[in-house]
Amino acid sequence: MQKIKFILFSLTGLLIFITSGFNQILEPVKWEFTKERISQEELHLVINASIDDNWYLYGQEIPDGGPIPTFFHIDESEHFELIGSMEDLKNPEIKFDPFFNMDLPLFSDEAVFRQKVNILTDKEFKITGFVEFMSCDDERCLPPQEREFKYLINTGAVAGTVAETEEAGPAETRRSAEPGAGEAVDFSYDGGGIADSRSLWIFFFIAFAGGLAGLLTPCVFPMIPMTVSFFMQKQSGRLNSVINAIIFGLSIIAVYTSLGLLVSMTSVGAGFANQLTSHWIPNLIFFLLFVAFAASFFGLFEIVLPGSLATKADRKVEGGGYIGSFFMALTLVIVSLSCVGPIVGALLVEAASGGGTQPVVGMFGFSLAFAIPFTLLAIFPSWISKLPKSGGWLNSVKIVLGFIVLAFSLRFLLTIDQVYQFGVLTRDIYLAIWIVIFSLLGMYLLGKIKFAHDSDLPYIGVPRLFLAIAVFSFVAYLIPGMFGAPLKSLSSLLPARHTHSFDISAIIRDADRYGTDRTELCEEPKYADFLNLPHGLRGYFDLEQGIACAREQNKPLFIDFVGHGCANCKVMEARVWSDPRVLQRLREDYIIIALYVDDRTVLPEHEWITSEFDGRVKNTIGSKNLDYQITNFNTNTQPYYVLMDADGNLLNQPRGYNLNIEAFIEFLDQGLENFRGN
Repeated sequence: MQKIKFILFSLTGLLIFITSGFNQILEPVKWEFTKERISQEELHLVINASIDDNWYLYGQEIPDGGPIPTFFHIDESEHFELIGSMEDLKNPEIKFDPFFNMDLPLFSDEAVFRQKVNILTDKEFKITGFVEFMSCDDERCLPPQEREFKYLINTGAVAGTVAETEEAGPAETRRSAEPGAGEAVDFSYDGGGIADSRSLWIFFFIAFAGGLAGLLTPCVFPMIPMTVSFFMQKQSGRLNSVINAIIFGLSIIAVYTSLGLLVSMTSVGAGFANQLTSHWIPNLIFFLLFVAFAASFFGLFEIVLPGSLATKADRKVEGGGYIGSFFMALTLVIVSLSCVGPIVGALLVEAASGGGTQPVVGMFGFSLAFAIPFTLLAIFPSWISKLPKSGGWLNSVKIVLGFIVLAFSLRFLLTIDQVYQFGVLTRDIYLAIWIVIFSLLGMYLLGKIKFAHDSDLPYIGVPRLFLAIAVFSFVAYLIPGMFGAPLKSLSSLLPARHTHSFDISAIIRDADRYGTDRTELCEEPKYADFLNLPHGLRGYFDLEQGIACAREQNKPLFIDFVGHGCANCKVMEARVWSDPRVLQRLREDYIIIALYVDDRTVLPEHEWITSEFDGRVKNTIGSKNLDYQITNFNTNTQPYYVLMDADGNLLNQPRGYNLNIEAFIEFLDQGLENFRGN
């Protein structure tokens, strides 16, 4: 049993710590171009790169398979000749890059380069060229950029070592098919189940609610009187008591928020969050961990964290004072993890898929709700008499949480099933399991089911009755979904509708006017045997095939960057695409191309590509599509919608997740109007 407890604790730690921007214009590397006239015949071109804090610039010598190196090109001229190659005046650091899995030369803070030039004429002329470079920080990388430069030579300057600043061209890239060059690549991947996770405020309040729920767990609620008793016994004065209580509350917030900060700092670059949310290994670990927590809540066994952790923290508490208040908070956090682990873990997994500051915001919201009651009761201990006593109701809370955790665990199996195309966990099977789980929860609330540690239930209280009514109402809402109801409010949590075995709405749709007036495609779409479009729409899943059809039919392209595990994609399809006006425009006016960025189907070798962005071979459908999105649009957020013509010209500004139907219709109409205007 001790081994089981240790394994569960280890998995809990893995869930919390193994998890991981927003599009913005960034310029972390600033270039300065100067020259030093050594003699009448010799000139030194000096190029200085000033690098922002926490960013780094790759060196000139990069192994095969690595990122884009810093590369200097100087246009040839009869007026000068180069002496040797570009020199590094500051040696780069050699560090292991986990994203490229190799040791790489990196410059931080500053890099200085020098090119020696032999002057062959006394006439005035120019030396022109450009530097191509790539910069990254610990969370993201910018796409390769170029900075042009121009040196004016023989303009009357005398020999000497005085540096003269020269002109630098705009930070632009010479690859024509990359709109928005110079912008940061947004490495967040929306694979989470919280539909409005883009809103930090909404995520904050969701996390805050999770903190309030955590207070009602059996590990936490009994700690309230114990904590208040500690502050009542240890303090010598009212002011001192208040200060210690505030330190106690702030310490709770600091400990939990540090977990979110750690998650924010563990992203290793493009595709990491995608790997985390779509790979079968972490999803299987999360599933097993959540099932283990559910079994523990039901009473099969007890999850006990290693006693040494709590013991060491508890010893520090005995010291009293402000340090004692901090370690009292730390003890509370350690003890509470065995019950709030699923809540904290779920929040961190969701936050990691959003990236940026979201993990910090989530943990701050959770810990704030967690800390406020403890702090207030420590300041006003008389309130403790008004709290309900611990008892059987706490075990009931634990059982209810067990049912919810068990239902939520299916989400990780669903990701595996969708990404790897197993086709086992279909929509109707998924709904059937949920209906059974929540029906059993309703029966438990009514006292029809009893677990080992439950107290006798002589009657049903009003709060429990209302909760049972809410649960059975939810079950009643789920049942029509078994026959094809869209269940739009749950679209981000459920399998796609096309996986449903018996969809009445699909049968009706195929019989209506859209069924007889469907989009005519030029040829049978590749990958249509395992990739699908919603609402009976027809289109392509291969970029070249879709472009060819758009050119043949003289229609604009609607490119949908989507993912099997993308929750917001499902929400957009359920709430926006389902509007009849949107469907009509997509069917009649556009050639649709759905590019799945997380599909792991291996392509034939002749279709493999070597990425211009990271220099790595892309050999799956998903990796190739994701590379196309990053390289051309400087983002890998999904959903992401692009309207363009068959020649690759954008028809308007691409857009992402937005539930405003009217704005989406305007987006489609504007694209069509611009296409016809061309």
